[in-house]
Amino acid sequence: MDLGRVGLWTFQLDLQRSSAARETAAELESLGYRTLWVPDAVGRDPLVNSTLLLSATEQMVLATGIASIWARDAMAMRAGQLTVAEAFPDRFLLGLGVSHQPMVDFVRGGKYDKPLTAMREYLDRMDAAVFMAARPTEEPRRVLAALGPKMLKLAAERALGAHPYFVPVEHTAFAREQLGEGPMLCPEQAVVLDTDPDQARTAARLHMATYLGLPNYTNNLRRFGWGDDDLADGGSDALVDAIVAWGDEEAIAERVRAHHDAGADHVCVQVLTNDATSLPLPQWRRLANALLDR
Repeated sequence: MDLGRVGLWTFQLDLQRSSAARETAAELESLGYRTLWVPDAVGRDPLVNSTLLLSATEQMVLATGIASIWARDAMAMRAGQLTVAEAFPDRFLLGLGVSHQPMVDFVRGGKYDKPLTAMREYLDRMDAAVFMAARPTEEPRRVLAALGPKMLKLAAERALGAHPYFVPVEHTAFAREQLGEGPMLCPEQAVVLDTDPDQARTAARLHMATYLGLPNYTNNLRRFGWGDDDLADGGSDALVDAIVAWGDEEAIAERVRAHHDAGADHVCVQVLTNDATSLPLPQWRRLANALLDR
């Protein structure tokens, strides 16, 4: 499975009719993007969505960033993984994560408890699940959403590697140290293709507002020295600039290079705009020339 050095992370395709999303995925593949990451929150089912988009492309890898372990039991997740991987060999990467307490408790109606233990036990059940159908010729791969040292070590032990989200470059260096040599490291990097500081930071803060209310992310940022003043009021300029890269194509490429220099194998670029519902196809086209190996 070749993810390439850079892929795209996006929820905007969920907002399009499936036919339009499939057409867009095909264009992204023609631009040279090898991997497309899709979420699991309140939109399309990520396994079904991956299948739809895989069927519209020829070689592109679809990855879930992430499929929540609270959304489906381990046997169902394993069956879905094997089904998609058999239909599209070496083109489906299952990203698994523990999500966040507000999503699990108040949106899904579950109970968020002991996330590290829950993930470890979930992986055990996945690995032991019964599946009486045609299987892929090779064992499909998975990565874990991981921020702290314990989840990162679990990702190294029980998965292909880790998919950190909403992190500065400093976290990538930390994650590589925790993972050690070998496991894949695929951080997400949000970007705004705009050279105006006010406009770029406005788009960045629109994106960051939800995440700065989630303890998993704020606790992780505190680990790297960000304090209350940085986390308040939409984030300090310094924090905004650390989480969201903005500027021209070269500025975005420089941030992606920084992640690679810090130990990332693959960087998932999420393009932001001041209209969170808009499809950033022009930006994806512009960034293809700056970010992708030809």
